[in-house]
Amino acid sequence: MTERLELLVNDKINDIKKLHVLVLGLGGVGGYALESIARCGIKEVTIVDNDVIDITNLNRQMIALRSNIGLNKTDAFEKRLKDINPDLIIHKINKYITDKDIPSLFVNPIDYVIDCCDSINTKAALISYCVNNHIKLISSMGTGNKMHPERLKVMKLRDTNYDPIAKRLRKYVKDNNIKEDIYVVCSDEESVVKDTKVIPSNSFVPATAGLLCTSYIINDIVK
Repeated sequence: MTERLELLVNDKINDIKKLHVLVLGLGGVGGYALESIARCGIKEVTIVDNDVIDITNLNRQMIALRSNIGLNKTDAFEKRLKDINPDLIIHKINKYITDKDIPSLFVNPIDYVIDCCDSINTKAALISYCVNNHIKLISSMGTGNKMHPERLKVMKLRDTNYDPIAKRLRKYVKDNNIKEDIYVVCSDEESVVKDTKVIPSNSFVPATAGLLCTSYIINDIVK
């Protein structure tokens, strides 16, 4: 299944196939990141989410179908990914992860982490853990309430603007004297709708963010 990717990356395909990637959060961003990284032929994934598929997910989440509403996202993705690559090793963690749970995610050696969770405290703790343990991380910032996927890019956390999640993480990194470069997927687009209780969303901005997370990993291997 990797023949056409191999034409692009040559012998680096062997390094890609050895990867174990942790994906935290399987929503609009994480679902596209997970499937796209799995289609690159990697050996192993750890997938983490405690949600069930809901009808409100249909507008933006890859895993959401009317036929699987009510199923755990981890279970639905396991079935889908095995249909793509039967040899893929899948570890499922069906649990809401707090900052105190971060070490439990790394029972098995992890090469890369794709962070698509919603909790800023968890994102911050994950940054610290990955920095302290020399694990490569790509973290998605906010993708709701935006209309322009072309304004998303992979960048260093210190270079972000307009994103409230990134702003709080920049402060965390500064306060904790973290000097290492933290890579994120972030948009420079301001929120479209003001003063809304429910965060508006679409199918194409979160999907693009997820694909950029995968792009970061593969291009980091190939560079």
